[in-house]
Amino acid sequence: MGRIGNAIQLALDYIAKFDDYINESTFGRVFRLDGSGHPKSIRGATFLREVRAGLTTFATMAYIIAVNSAVLSESGGTCVCSDPKNDQGCIGDGEYALCLVQLKRDLITSTAALAGFSSIVFGFLTNLPVALGPGMGLNAYFTYQVVGWHGTGHIPYRVALTAVFVEGFIFMFLALTGMRQWMINMIPATIKTACGVGIGLFLTEIGLSYSAGVGAITGGRNTSFTYFPHTPDGESRYQFFSQIIAFHPIEKVLAVQDWDLQGLTAAKFVLALMTFLYVDIIDCTATLYSMAKFCGVVEEDGDFPRSTIAYCTDAACISIGSLFGCSPVTAFIESGAGIAEGGRTGITAIATGVCFLLSLFFAPILASVPPWATGGTLVLVGCLMIRQVCNINWQYIGDAVPSFVTLAFMPFSYSVAYGLIACRGMMVYVVLNTLIWAVVYLSGEQIKPSNYEDKEVYRWGMSASDLPGWVNFLRRFVLKRKNAAPGTKDAIDLGDNDSTINNGSSRLGSADNKEIYALSDRARSPRALSMTH
Repeated sequence: MGRIGNAIQLALDYIAKFDDYINESTFGRVFRLDGSGHPKSIRGATFLREVRAGLTTFATMAYIIAVNSAVLSESGGTCVCSDPKNDQGCIGDGEYALCLVQLKRDLITSTAALAGFSSIVFGFLTNLPVALGPGMGLNAYFTYQVVGWHGTGHIPYRVALTAVFVEGFIFMFLALTGMRQWMINMIPATIKTACGVGIGLFLTEIGLSYSAGVGAITGGRNTSFTYFPHTPDGESRYQFFSQIIAFHPIEKVLAVQDWDLQGLTAAKFVLALMTFLYVDIIDCTATLYSMAKFCGVVEEDGDFPRSTIAYCTDAACISIGSLFGCSPVTAFIESGAGIAEGGRTGITAIATGVCFLLSLFFAPILASVPPWATGGTLVLVGCLMIRQVCNINWQYIGDAVPSFVTLAFMPFSYSVAYGLIACRGMMVYVVLNTLIWAVVYLSGEQIKPSNYEDKEVYRWGMSASDLPGWVNFLRRFVLKRKNAAPGTKDAIDLGDNDSTINNGSSRLGSADNKEIYALSDRARSPRALSMTH
């Protein structure tokens, strides 16, 4: 035991020396590891700890390789069905079934490659421990609402990918000009939270359905007991699975956008584009803010370091992802597992991305995961997302009812758009709160609903602190405002705008100047406060 103990101690000493060597190197200084000598080094961030956190994040995110390919393949992709309008949805078409098998393999490669590339680029440019990949809620909307089950929706698969491609560039423009933050400010904080909960319920319903999940919600009693039956597509699955390790090139979904937008298709294209854009803005903003707050890098004004770069990187990956045949890319809340393990820098995201790239060579195993095995995962993801329901302001009816309508319409209408973009939640919010305001005003504040003092103050204005640095610089140059107020983001720093770790928080005011916490709202400057009501 003495020799074994000495050997273990020597190994641990060697690992510690290696860790210190990396931390003190140029590599460690780039990522601001503890001991690197960088003036803004992150306390407690070491190379091996970051790598371990990245492995943890990958372990919690690896399911997306099988789930995303399974969900997107339900759209039919580029496979052509002879009669997509019949009740069986081309189930008996052998050639179509073989095409779907090939499509799923392509999407497995696309998902792994896209998640790996996006996470590595995001980690390097932003130095945040957040991994990116095709969003689970967005892929469900893409498949079941836009394209439809096996192409029975309003928009063809190729046109939907074109909408995703264009959305990425619009998202980047909004991030660069500061309009993204203004659009987020227009949505009440309680509705923002309800959107995440509604998407979680939507995923749960899909996970329990027969077509993409465990089969708890089904109209028929036919159940498959094997994923490799003696059918043409079953034999193809088995032959591919028996290879164990192989790299499958993308053949059917690479750069298949359709730019022929005319007539009714153009109108539906715009609807899908706006839906993707708005949902992705909300999803990405809320997730990135939550993860930044979790690892303690949120600043006093509610923003986080390199936020504009983060959103632009996500936007670029969205457009690149459409070229791989995937739905929009977004930040994953599963990154919180890596942060809980000690991840604080972009090395965590890079390690996760490397793991995804390595998984490209295990496509035969990943392609053989049946839908009833991944359906339970969707239910668990819905469980993770629904925890946000506690952050909804249930005390005041003007906030509680619109939030409930929003989260209820998404799963029951089988559409994210009907709950959010179709303005069910926002419409109820505007109508209900307008009526309450009218009654309170006309009665001279003698008639008020219960818990009126807990009402969240709706803020729609945008101050200079919401604008990117280059916009503030240009604005001051044009208006000759050379002396910006100290201590605010209006005083632009042309160097690195990053900051050290702190425990910043986000708050909203209440009707009686009380402070209540919200999921993804930002503290306002006096200029923005003057624009609220």
